[in-house]
Amino acid sequence: MDFGTFLVQCLNSVQYGLLLFLVASGLTLIFGIMGVINLAHGSFYMIGAYMAFALSPLFGDQFLLMLVAGVVLAAIFGYLLEWAFFSYLYQRDHLQQVLMTYGLILVFEELRSILVGNDVHGVKVPAWLDGSFALGNVMSYPWYRLFASAACIVLAVALYWVVNRTRLGMMIRAGASNRDMVRGLGIDVKRLYRIVFAAGVALAALAGMIAAPMSSVYPNMGASVLIICFVLVVIGGIGSITGALVASLLVGFVDTFGKVFFADLSGIGIYLLMAIVLIWKPEGLMGRRP
Repeated sequence: MDFGTFLVQCLNSVQYGLLLFLVASGLTLIFGIMGVINLAHGSFYMIGAYMAFALSPLFGDQFLLMLVAGVVLAAIFGYLLEWAFFSYLYQRDHLQQVLMTYGLILVFEELRSILVGNDVHGVKVPAWLDGSFALGNVMSYPWYRLFASAACIVLAVALYWVVNRTRLGMMIRAGASNRDMVRGLGIDVKRLYRIVFAAGVALAALAGMIAAPMSSVYPNMGASVLIICFVLVVIGGIGSITGALVASLLVGFVDTFGKVFFADLSGIGIYLLMAIVLIWKPEGLMGRRP
């Protein structure tokens, strides 16, 4: 492998890992704070991709405005979904949570089939991000992928700042470590849960919107992302945003370079990584021991 190819694969690894982080960060917050195993989280990623497909003709090249509109719609949807459905799951055991959220997956898939059908769709890259830039004399890299990486970095920094430097973040961190203490301090736990859930849905949907121009928009696209994101939560440590970021980048590199060097075995790379981490640190890279 020459240096140009190596550099392109490194950029692809970072871009893929950061995109996974947007989905996994919401999942680790929801599971770490609310204690809900949400199998429907991958569906929010799919919903974001289909929102990009539906909104892109309306916004044209105003891609950033489309992302903002999609995030607002997804956050409102998440807030209402928590109020109408997930608020009744907190006192249920994990088996009931799994069954009920799996039922949500079926509902979302059926609604998707009714509204947009089962065809594969594409989302056009905005004109101002079309094309690529040169990496040396031979290789090039798409501007849109660079934009996706930059956007995810900005969002990761913003999320880190909110979680670690704000009062809301203090409540989120307290809720992740001791939910009973948060209740005892008089914090409105229901409102906190709805804000966290809405943020998790918005992040997953945003990841789907950003990913849509790079890949096709297709049925069940959230399933594979969901499995990988649960692996990320386990590797990074439940409730840890920093752990989710580190795990996402590790998985991005393992998956990308695994497909380059070990194409036939690339599917097991991330699970092998998870096994190694759990043997070394059963609580995850940044998780707390129970």
